[in-house]
Amino acid sequence: MTAGNDDEFPAEFHRERREHGGASQRLNDDQLAELTEEERVAAGLDDYDPDQVPPATDTPPEGEDIRQTEEYQEERAELRREIDDGEIRDPGPSDPFPPTRYKD
Repeated sequence: MTAGNDDEFPAEFHRERREHGGASQRLNDDQLAELTEEERVAAGLDDYDPDQVPPATDTPPEGEDIRQTEEYQEERAELRREIDDGEIRDPGPSDPFPPTRYKD
């Protein structure tokens, strides 16, 4: 491949001298798939070549489970208290509005 010509692809089929001048009888399927993918990217049919994308390197965050923290437990208890007291309820067709007064 020449440095100035972007139309050529790095992977090419190399002809063996023992074969005749026509189409090769022994095509390498992996090489053919690679060439096809490069041509699809160059033609704009595909956005990128999946073989040239680096693997994801982000590791999942490590730490404690947020559900085990004291703050989470306090907020959950507060929410359950509000549900039990009727401050939070599902709006229905008979009562679509929130309550007008809350307990202090």
